[in-house]
Amino acid sequence: MKMLDLSSALSDIPPTRGEAPWPHHEYVKGWGVFGLPFDSGHVLALRVFPENCFGPYRTLWHRDPSGSWSIHVDGARLDTACPRYYGAACDRTGYAHIAVTWTGPASLRVVMDSPSLDWTLTASSTRLLNVLNSISAALPLATWRPRSLIRVRELLARALGMGHLQMSGVMPSGHTGTLMPQQMYFVNDSRAELDDVDLGLPVHLPDNPRIGDVPLPSRGVLAIGQAVWEILDQTEYQRTRSETARQS
Repeated sequence: MKMLDLSSALSDIPPTRGEAPWPHHEYVKGWGVFGLPFDSGHVLALRVFPENCFGPYRTLWHRDPSGSWSIHVDGARLDTACPRYYGAACDRTGYAHIAVTWTGPASLRVVMDSPSLDWTLTASSTRLLNVLNSISAALPLATWRPRSLIRVRELLARALGMGHLQMSGVMPSGHTGTLMPQQMYFVNDSRAELDDVDLGLPVHLPDNPRIGDVPLPSRGVLAIGQAVWEILDQTEYQRTRSETARQS
């Protein structure tokens, strides 16, 4: 099997302010760790979105064993990053410096300053994932419109051990969104220390961890793709687009 090489494609994506592929939507495009649960009860997630409507950003999501979520943003504004959609389900959102370094073709190190995080992981694929990723990458975005085709993808994710994912639904903010991963890879090898606490080993949970009502994978998954959300307030959207254009 050909060696998995993600670093070549993902390490130097240029920042782009673009428009969503569908009318009356806002979007993000990039990659990240969709979710990674640990046997300590902690959950981490990473988002790297160099392309979107407002400006590039990275975010680190953390759920502690009690179920409390935090989202840390390395970007210009909180309201144009992940807290725009998920902040209502968090106990804390704030800024941090998040360094992302590829240490091998499919190995990644994520370092955050506050709270202090040192997280390493390696992504892997299987023959079945390779086939499904090839098919998914070739399908047009229009195939993400019909609910029946989204449901097929959710069933495939369940068959791959990711649990009951919902690729489309209402976010904690009230935005109706669709997550559109084009490629997905497993993360079975990872270690992390958060404020000098070892988070343990990756685990495959019986139930999906949730942020609000939105389920994340029940096993570690790295995903490449994009997401769109229906614009809630056109006036706010246009104002924010204008403000972020001046800031860039």
